[in-house]
Amino acid sequence: MKHLIGFMALAVMFTIPVLAQEKRGGEQKSAGKAEVGGGHIPARGPAPARVQKAAPAEHGAPAGKPVYADKPGHPEAPHVHSNGQWIGHDSGKNDSRYHVDHPFEHGRFTGGFGRGHVFRLAGGNRERFWFGGFYFSVAAADYAFCVDWLWDSDQIVIYEDPDHIGWYLAYNVRLGTYVHVMYLG
Repeated sequence: MKHLIGFMALAVMFTIPVLAQEKRGGEQKSAGKAEVGGGHIPARGPAPARVQKAAPAEHGAPAGKPVYADKPGHPEAPHVHSNGQWIGHDSGKNDSRYHVDHPFEHGRFTGGFGRGHVFRLAGGNRERFWFGGFYFSVAAADYAFCVDWLWDSDQIVIYEDPDHIGWYLAYNVRLGTYVHVMYLG
């Protein structure tokens, strides 16, 4: 009986690492195929918009209601392709949805920007969320783009917004989508 239990324990010890490797490999393959999200983190934020328009109306959408799903299976939200292309950040400096009378009135975010600074959301909601002692709120115009965010666990990366003074871009690593956020202190 002791030999049987010892053999079973040994078999389990060797089986678990094999199963874990197989699962990890499968996740990497599916993440490698994902064109949006799946753990991809853009190397840099978006370039300043070349076109200065009030509110984007793309793909025959009614004025004021932009369409972001540029390909089948892509989210209907601003997102970043795995090649680093930022979709939906093209309205330019004159976009009234992101006008702020007093930019940076709560100070500037100093926690770090871009790929080397991944933060895990620690709570809140679109009106006020936090991580690492930093507090932010999502722009009202972007509320619909963060309904699938997990406010207590998603990883995000903050980028500076080159067009909208007073705003930052919070990129959701899991979903590959982003929203405009304001630093609250």
